[in-house]
Amino acid sequence: MSETNTARAGIGERAENEVVDLCRDLIRIDTSNYGDHSGPGERAAAEYIAEKLAEVGLEPKIIESHKGRASTVARIEGEDPSKPALLIHGHTDVVPANAADWTHDPFSGEIADGCVWGRGAVDMKDMDAMTLAVVRDRMRSGRKPPRDIVLAFLADEEAGGTYGARHLVDNHRDLFDGVTEAIGEVGGFSFTVNENLRLYLVETAEKGMHWMRLTVDGTAGHGSMTNTDNAITELCEAVGRLGRHQWPVRVTKTVRSFLDELSDALGTPLDPEDMEATLAKLGGIAKMIGATLRNSAAPTMLGAGYKVNVIPGQATAHVDGRFLPGFEDEFLADLDRILGPRVKREDVHGDKALETSFDGSLVDAMQIALKAEDPIARAVPYMLSGGTDAKSFDDLGIRCFGFAPLKLPPELDFAGMFHGVDERVPVDGLKFGARVLDRFIDHS
Repeated sequence: MSETNTARAGIGERAENEVVDLCRDLIRIDTSNYGDHSGPGERAAAEYIAEKLAEVGLEPKIIESHKGRASTVARIEGEDPSKPALLIHGHTDVVPANAADWTHDPFSGEIADGCVWGRGAVDMKDMDAMTLAVVRDRMRSGRKPPRDIVLAFLADEEAGGTYGARHLVDNHRDLFDGVTEAIGEVGGFSFTVNENLRLYLVETAEKGMHWMRLTVDGTAGHGSMTNTDNAITELCEAVGRLGRHQWPVRVTKTVRSFLDELSDALGTPLDPEDMEATLAKLGGIAKMIGATLRNSAAPTMLGAGYKVNVIPGQATAHVDGRFLPGFEDEFLADLDRILGPRVKREDVHGDKALETSFDGSLVDAMQIALKAEDPIARAVPYMLSGGTDAKSFDDLGIRCFGFAPLKLPPELDFAGMFHGVDERVPVDGLKFGARVLDRFIDHS
């Protein structure tokens, strides 16, 4: 399809408006994931999405892996079903939010200051809404994609995907027959360099994870007595060492490519060994990029004791560990050296790192779609410091990218929106994303 025809046949005003309403509706469905099935679950969101897909003639399947933990999957027939299929995936669960901390209720989907506010606005009910809006418009207008597309709206991503993507890959892999490539979160968002250039960061790699529990056993006793084998003291010293450790810089292929692209865009060399100078040039995405230059281990929880005058016999901590592609063994060796022999560590959840190259027809389709809607756009690869459901789909041999397109105002702290207070997405950004996604499908 020519660019002229694509533009003429693209989504209309109805779909652009619908993406906003869909995003608001999804935010209003509380899908908070506490990691222990104590939340409301994703069933209501799965049913809402299935209804929206069925309205335009698709036959979605709702798959429940545990009571309330449901995902929705559907397949769209393409013009040439013999071609390898494309997966578009998003998750419907969100991290919890405390309404008292927010400017607007996190489950209201309120529109204010040109943005849709609420938990999941960027992580990632915005992309769910874009996908729904584009698919519904294409189905209503009879515009088939070039190849089959599998849609997957998934449970449990925020707790590692065990009851969502992992469950589907392990138990329903036939749903993904013929799929060779995928797009999902977190990528396709903009970073404005200057008035002549806007970079759009496409995720081609992500760090692996070791969420772990640390345990120290000591000697229990009375709080008033001297105790040189206090489990809390030993654990706190180890956690302190870990939390303050400066991990060495390790520049992976993807990070090197990103820094080279950014260096070219800025017209100045960037030295990953000089972190302060390099990150100072990255503005609001500095935190996100800085976290991809090193392995990391962040202490996140502590637990011990049951009474103020009793020294407990055991103390525990939880740590969010992330390792770069190719550096897992180094990470684990460093971890054990820092913690010392008294600390027992065990994985609560672990998963691999991913990295693919930034090339091929799918990358070309991203660049074409972005450029058509933003003439100063340039797609560049980057690594995500967190993890996504791509880790599960990689097990099926699917090549995964993060591409949930958003054109953002330069002043918006996009990285701070993820799991943060006052999460929000610009209304114009949602509409832009829907237009880009529609064009991308035509060229994919």
